[in-house]
Amino acid sequence: MRHRGISGAAALVAATLALTACASGSDEGTAPPAGSSAAPSVKEPVAITYDGGIFVLDGEALKVAHNVTLPGFNRVNPAGNDTGVFVSTESGFQVLDAAAGKMTDVSYPGAKPGHVVRHGDRTILFTDGTGEVHSFDPEKLTDGKPEGRTYKTAQPHHGVAVELADGTLVVTLGTEESRSGAIALDKDGKEIARSEECPGVHGEAVAQGEVVGLGCNDGVLLFKNGAFVKVKSDRAYSRIGNQAGSEASPVLLGDYKIEPDAELENPGQFALIDTTTNSLKVVPMPEGVSYSFRSLGRGPKGEGLILGTDGKLHVIDPVSGKLTTSWPVVGAWKEPMEWQEPRPALFVRGDDAYVTEPATKKVHRLDLTTGTVAGSVTLDATPNEISGTLSAH
Repeated sequence: MRHRGISGAAALVAATLALTACASGSDEGTAPPAGSSAAPSVKEPVAITYDGGIFVLDGEALKVAHNVTLPGFNRVNPAGNDTGVFVSTESGFQVLDAAAGKMTDVSYPGAKPGHVVRHGDRTILFTDGTGEVHSFDPEKLTDGKPEGRTYKTAQPHHGVAVELADGTLVVTLGTEESRSGAIALDKDGKEIARSEECPGVHGEAVAQGEVVGLGCNDGVLLFKNGAFVKVKSDRAYSRIGNQAGSEASPVLLGDYKIEPDAELENPGQFALIDTTTNSLKVVPMPEGVSYSFRSLGRGPKGEGLILGTDGKLHVIDPVSGKLTTSWPVVGAWKEPMEWQEPRPALFVRGDDAYVTEPATKKVHRLDLTTGTVAGSVTLDATPNEISGTLSAH
């Protein structure tokens, strides 16, 4: 997810910078044909971008298994199955078979590919430059491009969409200049709910009970029980642009920024949104500690996780808001001015938290059951984004 809301010409410039990746080129050739019997060669793949390519690590052994050359600035997200990772390229979304270390021919063309959402048995893509939404069963990606649901927003914008188990599609409203809220469509495409009470709408997370949260410049917009509910903060400006949800918790974890004119805000607090009581709690970080948009995650029991600038992974009780423990992982760091620049980043899968450390070119695996670093690997290039395979179930 992008780290701050931008509009107008600035958005176009940033989007162009963000998507300078090229879909061609791999030092390991092309993927085997769909349906090939070639066995996956990597266990629990983790994808790490760097300037010019993607390292694929074996998540268990924590060793580099593949190096896929891919020029430019690349973005990665789980595809929703146990082999694939979506890569954002300048021409659209393309699937990397991370297990085999090959770029596949499965792609969703379109300018400015944006958010990738996984929920239930669906993966949902939102292409900012066209306003196109694609929703499909990610398990079928291994057989080629799956058939799925498509939708196109009234106007292209930096948006996001979520499809629920009953076929309800929640999708943002906006233009290239501004974003105002969201609509909900039933399985047949009929609009069933609308809200334009979410200025600057950005990002999504799904809480226990399939409650969808969308970040706003003044709180959060929830979709629950077939209707939108606004949860306002106590401040006129309080941007929640990135959230993390868990099926194990009714509480969403969000960032919380309060400086509308800041070129770079180092947030000293975060938000917990209780989707049961429709309430928002602001919790301070430890003194002098901030975080970035790549710092948020959720643990296996629904606990909140924030990778702080003190180099520690802070564990939060989502109900009380208390920081229950803080585990050292990397050295202290500062967030760079440009959101595309490397900074420590967090990827959580099950009981493991993978953390990049650009300053040392390392990636660490933290055992969330013990709080200990279970392994580390040094890369040949500076790591930037981190993701990996993540099955829908």
